Amino acid sequence: MHAARSADPQASAPDEELSNQYLTYPLGDEVFAMDIRAVREIIQYGAMTPVPLMPEFLRGVINLRGAVVPVIDMRVRFGWKGAPVSKKTCIIIIDATHEGERIELGLLVDAVSEVVEIAPSQIETPPQFGGVIRRDFIQGIGKVNGRFVVILDPARALDIEDMAKVVTQSHAA
Repeated sequence: MHAARSADPQASAPDEELSNQYLTYPLGDEVFAMDIRAVREIIQYGAMTPVPLMPEFLRGVINLRGAVVPVIDMRVRFGWKGAPVSKKTCIIIIDATHEGERIELGLLVDAVSEVVEIAPSQIETPPQFGGVIRRDFIQGIGKVNGRFVVILDPARALDIEDMAKVVTQSHAA
């Protein structure tokens, strides 16, 4: 039989902070993370159907249990050159929302590393200068085992409206 936890807020230590879990993955030499609650599943890279007249970061679509899921190449989304596919390349399936509707998106990444816990006190705000990706894509910079991890804000980095603007601008050019 399990002991019930006390509902008394005074029962826990006042300086106790809850850590959040993040899925980490490398893109080139950088390590990125996203809140594990945004991740539905991780699948092995497989056959993908290219979609004509789409921006370069839309690598194609996959059939995931009968649903058509667009796959975003995260390297290209950040303005980098796409990486060749390797045995470790995988697709992180997340839920995004567009106009209140749930949309599945696949994120093509070099590999998936691990799930780590990062306490809020270990997360700094993104720097005001430079950076490897657009500052508004970054939720924070986490410190994990002496190294920095860029924590993405999926709502910004994978904003459907923002990506649609890129498509519109590329067709207007």
